[in-house]
Amino acid sequence: MKHLAAALFFALATSIPAHAQDSRAEAIVGTIQGQLDAFQVDDFATAFTYASPSIKRLFGTPERFGQMVRRGFPMVWRPSEVQFLEFKDRAGRISQTVLFRGPNGVPIVLEYFMVQTESGWQIDGVQPVVAPDVAA
Repeated sequence: MKHLAAALFFALATSIPAHAQDSRAEAIVGTIQGQLDAFQVDDFATAFTYASPSIKRLFGTPERFGQMVRRGFPMVWRPSEVQFLEFKDRAGRISQTVLFRGPNGVPIVLEYFMVQTESGWQIDGVQPVVAPDVAA
């Protein structure tokens, strides 16, 4: 009985961080998906609300932000496919990798860097994930 109680305590104690991680990952996916939904209808004002304060300072206006996305990230602006991959927490640096297939059908994996603000999770930057160079 003593071992059962210890095992139960251990199982409960270790499941709490996993649950916390799951809720963060769900909220982050919701943030990214919300921005993607706004891009689909060219609602750059709403898409801009998902950006972190530093991104908002960098671009200044939703219009400039939208122009950057259309030109630099057409696969995000008009994806033909989106798959949420890995949630990462590297010493407090939170990110979510996402596979996109753009209008041209070419796949690309982007890493979304996230910050938690008073408004919830916001996108603090996006960069392509470069596959390692593998020699045959």
